[in-house]
Amino acid sequence: MIIRTEKESDITKIFEITKEAFKNHPYSQGTEQFIIDALRRDGVLTISLVAEIDGKIVGHIAFSPVTISDGSSDWYGLGPVSVQPEFQRQGIGKALILEGLSRLKALGAQGCILVGDPAYYNQFGFKNFPNLTMKHVPQENVLVLPFSEKIASGVIEHHPDFFVKE
Repeated sequence: MIIRTEKESDITKIFEITKEAFKNHPYSQGTEQFIIDALRRDGVLTISLVAEIDGKIVGHIAFSPVTISDGSSDWYGLGPVSVQPEFQRQGIGKALILEGLSRLKALGAQGCILVGDPAYYNQFGFKNFPNLTMKHVPQENVLVLPFSEKIASGVIEHHPDFFVKE
């Protein structure tokens, strides 16, 4: 498996993989593929990686900036992360997450946030911090991975592109 930065020729496949990966997801609105396209179009898709096996793209992960009400800067949101259904549960998502977090740190990021299942994301060091919240998201699903001792505090907001419908 190779993990690399997306190329323009990957965009259609990323759209398809994301759509398939979230098709039956219980918490999906079916807009994840549109979110990635909007972030890319608006120039805020900070990190966009693909997982490739034998020349075939089988996974993707996106990172984009978030804002925090205390004014903290250089914080990013992880997501969406997608793996082609027949390749799920083989460590591809985990490899994408680890590589993406490594690249975020290299950019000088202060931390990463996501909305997800604590049982899964705790393995990467993500945990809930009561002083960081998101509107309309259960607190236990707001997960944070600070990269330094300085932890932000306040309300986290994703880029407006996270609310596109198509």
